[in-house]
Amino acid sequence: MIPVRAPRVLVVDDEVHILKTIGICLESIGFVVTLTAKPQEALELIKKEPFDLAFVDLRMQPIDGMEMLQRLRQTSPQITVVIITAHGSIDSAVEAIKKGAYHYLQKPFDFKELQIFAQKAWEYHQLVHEVSELRRQVSELPETGQFITRNPDMLSLMELADRVAESNISVLIEGESGTGKELIAHFIHERSSRSHKPFIKINCAALPEELLESELFGHIKGAFTGAVRDRQGRFELADGGTIFLDEIAEIPPAIQAKLLRVIQSKEFERVGESSSRKVDVRIIAATNRNLEEALREGSFRDDLFYRLNAVRLKAKPLRERPEDIPLLAHHFVTKFSAEAPLVISPQAMKALRFYRWSGNVRELENAMERAVLLAQHGVIEASHLPEEVQPHAGAMHTAMTLEEVEKLHIIQVLQQCSDYDEAAKTLGIDPATLWRKRKKYGL
Repeated sequence: MIPVRAPRVLVVDDEVHILKTIGICLESIGFVVTLTAKPQEALELIKKEPFDLAFVDLRMQPIDGMEMLQRLRQTSPQITVVIITAHGSIDSAVEAIKKGAYHYLQKPFDFKELQIFAQKAWEYHQLVHEVSELRRQVSELPETGQFITRNPDMLSLMELADRVAESNISVLIEGESGTGKELIAHFIHERSSRSHKPFIKINCAALPEELLESELFGHIKGAFTGAVRDRQGRFELADGGTIFLDEIAEIPPAIQAKLLRVIQSKEFERVGESSSRKVDVRIIAATNRNLEEALREGSFRDDLFYRLNAVRLKAKPLRERPEDIPLLAHHFVTKFSAEAPLVISPQAMKALRFYRWSGNVRELENAMERAVLLAQHGVIEASHLPEEVQPHAGAMHTAMTLEEVEKLHIIQVLQQCSDYDEAAKTLGIDPATLWRKRKKYGL
């Protein structure tokens, strides 16, 4: 985020009374203002001092506002330029916007109008620089394919994924829905020697048992009603490459036994076939359930679990890595608004940071796609976000129990802090107390 400080403003206008009026007006709202009636002096000042905003009159001599705009952007490309214009020069001011000015301020203007205008220009300047800073941070992140994170735990996870990629060892990825388990699996495949071979995925929870077996292992003609021809299964399609079994915990017991055989002997039969087929496939499985709990319940085979669990990766939910929210939000905005990049207003970003994101990265992606479609004037506002994400000013004014207030406050602090130690410090409690409260409220 851009540090909180007073904006530094350069005002260039050869009408001295206008110059002084703007100076007094902007200083009254805390801006640090430098005034000059000489365009040449302004060009020298910009070389010596860093400015955030520049208010430049369109009609000046010997250098007019259009030329000033060009020179300012060449010398100090990070500066946000506002053109000051009279009523008869609106067309020229619009042309200046096309050439890089933020907006134009029309004379005459009153005190309040100028203050509001300047504050909006400053907010725009901060947004532009926040986007630039986030892009820089994304570019400096360790190479993790499409998996964007700067969370230390997730970076360690991706480093481990990179190390095991070259082996043929099975990998089990755990994590809530929407945390990027498939992206992690694809990352492992792309970093492996199998990257030139297929990456085949299947959602094991999406099909009933009779169809799932056929999807995994294929079938021969006449194996069942509707089997009018031989058909390859996903394992055959993935031969030489990687198969990603999503929601592995939902596989029925009968198919679990056949899957175990594939892992142990690299052999299987198509449905309705008596002869075995050989296959060379690297298996990556994923689940949003606790498999150890499924073992205790007897719904998942322990021998299959130990075969799949050679390397275990646990993807953290988005609420436990709030430092990733701005990075991901800007990534998705860029993805969905490639032709006309948008920026996220401070109010909208605050709402994104405070929301719990039960659906994790997938929910955030959907929210940003919606916001991009609704956004106007190049800025995503809080009102463009889904209703459940938008801040509700009256939420704290409704009758709430003390426990409800405590839970809400802990959620908000967890969203803003980078780890639990920082959150405990912010809350004024020790980490063990925070752990107990998280367990109590299911956070």
